[in-house]
Amino acid sequence: MSYVLTDSATMVRRNLTRMIRYPSLTFQLLIMPVVFLLLFVYVFGGTLGAGLGGPSGGRGEYLNYVTPTIILMSITAAVQGTSISIAMDMTEGIVDRFRTMKIARVSVLTGHVVGSLVQTVLAMTFVFGVAVAIGFRPQASALGWLALAGLLISMSFAMIWLSAALGLASKSVESSSNVGLPLILLPFFGNGFVPTDSMPTVLRWFAEYQPFTPFIDALRGLLMGTPIGNSGYIAFTWCAVIGIGGYLWSKKLFNRESTR
Repeated sequence: MSYVLTDSATMVRRNLTRMIRYPSLTFQLLIMPVVFLLLFVYVFGGTLGAGLGGPSGGRGEYLNYVTPTIILMSITAAVQGTSISIAMDMTEGIVDRFRTMKIARVSVLTGHVVGSLVQTVLAMTFVFGVAVAIGFRPQASALGWLALAGLLISMSFAMIWLSAALGLASKSVESSSNVGLPLILLPFFGNGFVPTDSMPTVLRWFAEYQPFTPFIDALRGLLMGTPIGNSGYIAFTWCAVIGIGGYLWSKKLFNRESTR
């Protein structure tokens, strides 16, 4: 067990160092969610916020509405970065080198997952800091903050395991950069940027039952101190389904590659 922990720690440091050496991935993980936040708040926020019907309306109302979605997008951005990193390792020969060394095999994936989780937490913190700087004021209680942290970590962990499986399933680095695109676009087809009431029937049905909608509802309610109903339970259930499925798929793919 001590070797597993030591080797895993080494792999985590390796993947955090890669974040610095590949600035394009760092840009995608840290900057792109902030660009979306500023774009939707300052370009579309005045009009979209007026249509929300809140007490203040306008840009400030829309900032409160869209910030949870942008925090979610910082998680989905990490999905693409993780799948690319794993695909690079699998296609460029470093994993073959690891097989010849006396290291714990589980540490390879553990390093990617834990390293990506650290990066994702930093990205979410950065996005949240920018949102507060431009006027976002959360109303969460102490218990709400704890539930919020648990929900964000659970979703991040689940999505990272799914991205690990997608990276292992990719045949090249180029293809791995595209497999996570549907997850990045999925918040647009939900209640992340506009309420679902104005959508056509078919799109509204999809938006209401896709995995990200209860997560956004729960996140929005916890941040603003409003009731979340059963959204929290549904969101944690989706986290469990995605995380366990991604872990089992990743384990199967990695073991298959390791025996070749």
